[in-house]
Amino acid sequence: MIKKLACIAITFLILSCQAQETPTGFTEEALNDTFVNLNGESIAFKEMLSSYEGQMVFVDVWASWCRDCIEGLPQLKTIQKEHQDVVFLFLSLDKDIKRWKKGIKKHQIIGEHYFMQSGWKGDFGEFLDLDWIPRYMVIDKEGKIKLFKSVKLTDDNIKKALQ
Repeated sequence: MIKKLACIAITFLILSCQAQETPTGFTEEALNDTFVNLNGESIAFKEMLSSYEGQMVFVDVWASWCRDCIEGLPQLKTIQKEHQDVVFLFLSLDKDIKRWKKGIKKHQIIGEHYFMQSGWKGDFGEFLDLDWIPRYMVIDKEGKIKLFKSVKLTDDNIKKALQ
């Protein structure tokens, strides 16, 4: 009897893990979440995406205080050189705008920059189920999420998604 219950429990776990699908599109709430650009203007995520329509977008959720984020920058810059046709979109979880801008300048991060004013628990962060940064995503030329979650630039799925 115990063996049967254990088998049922294991089967249930396997099926429940398989049932979770990786999103290929953003929720309406995530699309409507607002960010701040370098000029201090608020912009909805969907407006951001529409400005890169027809282009592949590499999303990097980061912060200037994040050790893993900063240590990964040399690798990221290599990826940028290899994929010059890709838009690199940096979404910052810094504690304030001043630190965010200082981090961009200090680390010479080239790309499109926005401050996540709603933070980890805002609609965008909740959609991503943010639990760690850096967090990388790839959005294809049709606006579909090609890679939903990666936390290491050495992840082979990043290379596959950018091809």
